[in-house]
Amino acid sequence: MVDNRTPPASDDVLNPKTATEKLAKNSKNEQDELSEEDQQLVSELEMIVERLKESSIEIHRSALENLVSVIRTTTSSMTSVPKPLKYLKPHYGTLVDIFEQWSDAQNKRALASILSLLGMVYDKENNRECLKYRLLAGYENETISEWGHEYVRHLAMEIGLEYSANVEDDEQSVEYLVPVALEAVAFFFKHNAEVDAIDLLEELNLHEAVVNYVTKDTFERVCMYMISCSPLLPPPADTNYLQTARTIYRKLGKPAQCLPLSIRLGRSDLIKEDWESCTTRVEKAQLAFIMARQQVHMPELIDDDDEELKACMNNTNLSKNYLNLARDLELLDPKTPEDIYKSHLENTRADATLDSARHNLASTFVNAFVNAGYGTDKLMTTEAEGKEWVFKNKDMGMLSASASLGMIMLWDVEDGLLQVDKYLYSSDNHIKAGAVFAIGMLTTSVHDETDSAKALLSEYITENNPAIVKLAAICGLGVAYAGTNREEILELLLPIISDTDITIDLSSMAALAAGLVCVGTGNGDVSPVILQAMMERMDSELNHKYARFMALGLSLLFLGTQDTYDTIRETLKAVTHPIGKQASVLMQVCAYAGTGNVLEVQKMLHLCAEHLGEKEDQLPQAFAVLGVGLISMGEGIGSEMSLRTFDHLMQYGEPYVRRAVPLAMALVCASNPVVGVLDTLNKFSHDNDKSVASSAIFAMGVVGAGTNNARLAQLLRQLATYYHKDADLLFVVRIAQGLLHMGKGTMTVNPYHHDRSLLSHTALAGLLVPIIAMTNAEKLIMTDSHFLMYFLARAMYPRFLITFNEQLENVSASARVGQAVDAVGQVGRPKNITGFQTHETPVLLAHSERAELATDKYIPLTNVLEGFVILTKNPDYQEDEESL
Repeated sequence: MVDNRTPPASDDVLNPKTATEKLAKNSKNEQDELSEEDQQLVSELEMIVERLKESSIEIHRSALENLVSVIRTTTSSMTSVPKPLKYLKPHYGTLVDIFEQWSDAQNKRALASILSLLGMVYDKENNRECLKYRLLAGYENETISEWGHEYVRHLAMEIGLEYSANVEDDEQSVEYLVPVALEAVAFFFKHNAEVDAIDLLEELNLHEAVVNYVTKDTFERVCMYMISCSPLLPPPADTNYLQTARTIYRKLGKPAQCLPLSIRLGRSDLIKEDWESCTTRVEKAQLAFIMARQQVHMPELIDDDDEELKACMNNTNLSKNYLNLARDLELLDPKTPEDIYKSHLENTRADATLDSARHNLASTFVNAFVNAGYGTDKLMTTEAEGKEWVFKNKDMGMLSASASLGMIMLWDVEDGLLQVDKYLYSSDNHIKAGAVFAIGMLTTSVHDETDSAKALLSEYITENNPAIVKLAAICGLGVAYAGTNREEILELLLPIISDTDITIDLSSMAALAAGLVCVGTGNGDVSPVILQAMMERMDSELNHKYARFMALGLSLLFLGTQDTYDTIRETLKAVTHPIGKQASVLMQVCAYAGTGNVLEVQKMLHLCAEHLGEKEDQLPQAFAVLGVGLISMGEGIGSEMSLRTFDHLMQYGEPYVRRAVPLAMALVCASNPVVGVLDTLNKFSHDNDKSVASSAIFAMGVVGAGTNNARLAQLLRQLATYYHKDADLLFVVRIAQGLLHMGKGTMTVNPYHHDRSLLSHTALAGLLVPIIAMTNAEKLIMTDSHFLMYFLARAMYPRFLITFNEQLENVSASARVGQAVDAVGQVGRPKNITGFQTHETPVLLAHSERAELATDKYIPLTNVLEGFVILTKNPDYQEDEESL
């Protein structure tokens, strides 16, 4: 027969919330059930209490010592209530009365200490008696630790509750809690419970005090926990935590750990401070590499004659190092679009439109994305094929074809300009415009000393060039100088924004370019000009398909700045055209991008849930959907929740909302092909609404960008078969295939880097342009504005780890690459990666992967092994260690 009775052992387990109730339940027949040993303990405790009732102070002292000894020495299970605490329950009230009657200070303190321990279990009224008697007993000379770890944790909880209660009652002072709290913090730090210490300090608003307790053994765990908590805290506590973590790193002389926090805080003065705190030139070089990846350009920090450091900050050698990586991975051979399509695997016979201009245009993009940064391909860079291929396209297709050179020659300014030069003198304006755009594209992420992009492109903006060439020059400037906030670039763009005599498309793209140049700065010179342009333009002009980029340009100024845009939003209410509402929503979305702010996500969801009439503008709803993804993209739990929310929006949302959902999913999982997301997007790609299908297909490309994901490649080949008769959707499938194989699988478009802790504003801006264009794909990407895809160049970056020695020469070192493990708050030295493989650098890192050195021969100058990392020789290393 099966015994269904509950095991009695669990009844004995100590749970702070239910301990009192359990004790009360078991007390009735306790006397009858006691063993002989327990009966003896009960008798001893009763005798001690009786002695405490007597009048002699000396007897009191010896009785208290005896009671303390009994409590400490009685053996008990680690998980059950200690027996003395059980059997002292009937005497708790008596002991409290005795305490009130005594006058001897020393004895009162000793009894208060025991009452504090008993108060942890018997405090039914929530009077916080554990804390009350601890304050009376005193806490000097580490007496706080006399009852062990669990007691101090309970005391810390009561300190927090007392503080909260007193703060609500404004008249009460809370100063008396600080000394005992700091004693508890010191105890926690001594016993590897840094997380408890930080939480207690946060409850008392004293988190800065943690700096006084960290040591070289504990600082990494403390800082990791504080940085991880930052996104979950309300302002200004979030930035305060980052500043405190930075102060700890500074105290221990870790400039490479300080710099990412200074960048997140957006403080150039702190970046300068970090730079000046470097003790060696090699440390400065490591900082320059991190700044170059984030596109923080501060050449004034470097001495004029130090060309090597300038090259690090300017990213001058990015192309050379990328090609070295390609050589090591044997990827230098150029690939053709057919290598990507693998048409022989598609279940269709050769399409009748095989040589159509549309097919050639798709091949142009695929060729550009796949061979991006390699400097060679089989369509554009070969002497024989180059010009022929351009003429196999029509009109704007020619622009995209000649502009593809900029993508192929990405980051290689010198050779790139030579390749592009021959197209600058073409008699066809579209080809010329493409070459102009290519100039801006190939200088992206790289600052060259001669400022060649400005020198060349400024001619095509100021002179009486055809509108299409001007448009390309404006786009080129935006891509080339994104994030630089340079006045001389703005001087070229602002007159075009405010000129109402020129067409709206030029003004809108100029506004977008200005937004890119000043991304995240809230530049007070640019925003009024864009606002004025919106107010002065006629409604018919603001209905133009490009007008949304004017709103995007304005919004990019406030990317990640949170609540600094209120005055601009108020001014937008004066714009009667629907673009005012569009810009307002988009601005709100961009301002909180990557913050994980739950309240802002809720506001966006409210907007998505509205049911608008047919005549009302639905574009703000589409932007609100993108906002849900954009705001939650930087925070793990928020990202998962947003993906769940998108399922509901897809089922119940309006058409515009449904069309934007796949694009929002792409933002959350850029270059991170999560299986569940791929399956969802694959389902949406067969939707009856053509706009939903096109958004889903493009989103699949972004989610898999640069990963070569085999499963996704198969899904896209199936879609190419499914849509072989629909030229528009087949075109988007081909672009998605190009994105998937971007840089032959060596690149990422995810704006997060440095172990997913830093958000690159310029990369996010580059990613947003094609995504916003896809909200009206039929009139933009699928017709004549496909060149907007090239803005992705701003987000593209190699996902490598390359190591250098102290002379900044390439050096190969063993590195383990595996899935990143969240070790925040764990004691000791937990593993940071799992399922790793050991490689020699240079190596590729996927979005969810992390690397660590597999040798003690070198010490890295930064704790995050990603991008360019400088290794210094370990002075304690002995050669024979490696072979053991």
